Amino acid sequence: MKAVILLAIIPQFLSFFGYGQKIPYGKNEAVGKYYQVNGIKLYVEEYGSGPALLMIHGNGGDMSAFSHNVPYFAKHYHVILVDSRSQGKSVDPNPKITFEQMADDFAKLLDVLHVPKAYVLGWSDGGINAILMAIRHPDKVISFASTGANITPDASAFSDAYGWANSKKYYAKNKNTHWKTAAEKNNWKMFMLDWEQPNISLSQLHKITCPAFIIAGEHDVIADKHTRLIKANIPHSKLWIVKGSGHGTLIEKADEFNKRVDDFFKRE
Repeated sequence: MKAVILLAIIPQFLSFFGYGQKIPYGKNEAVGKYYQVNGIKLYVEEYGSGPALLMIHGNGGDMSAFSHNVPYFAKHYHVILVDSRSQGKSVDPNPKITFEQMADDFAKLLDVLHVPKAYVLGWSDGGINAILMAIRHPDKVISFASTGANITPDASAFSDAYGWANSKKYYAKNKNTHWKTAAEKNNWKMFMLDWEQPNISLSQLHKITCPAFIIAGEHDVIADKHTRLIKANIPHSKLWIVKGSGHGTLIEKADEFNKRVDDFFKRE
């Protein structure tokens, strides 16, 4: 479901908030590099210096989603931006993709970059990746902030019943479609990622030991009760419901978001 939502709203976000900044995050040839990770090449850009901070974008997007966050954090952190596999400039020809696979990619990327551990900030699907990194690679995560994430791929996780119904119709209509182009196949793969996943159990959340900041917008596509369920099952985690914000908390309320997340990282 988030795949459909994000593919629809990201262009509007970029237009509405005037992404004409001097640094073209995601297209900065001066710093952009590819790294071989788990059989594919991940596109990476790095900014600033200090403790490492890995930023992970949502489904159908790329690292430019953090254009309003990098300038703030790069003043005090070594910011690592990465296009997740099958998205942005990171190509993955495999027919399926999993959140666990991506979480493993990010952990391996830190090894390749010779970064022992990092703070992690994830939005939407990236927030799921942040949670899974804390579960699967606890030695790699100092603490994490996850905004707009879900742990199950069912209607109970979402606040938008209409959107869920449309996603259900889209799946029913296209489940037997023979996609022809690479772009069509990739778009379907990313849709199916959110349609079938994630499947994170509460017992897995109980195993998280690092500090966790669970965030969602007051009007998020993720149901409020679902966000609170995640928070309630991660020991000693903190919760922030961002007033007046939808799913794009880090964009819609960028100044407040940057400060609150930074304060959390420094405090924890």
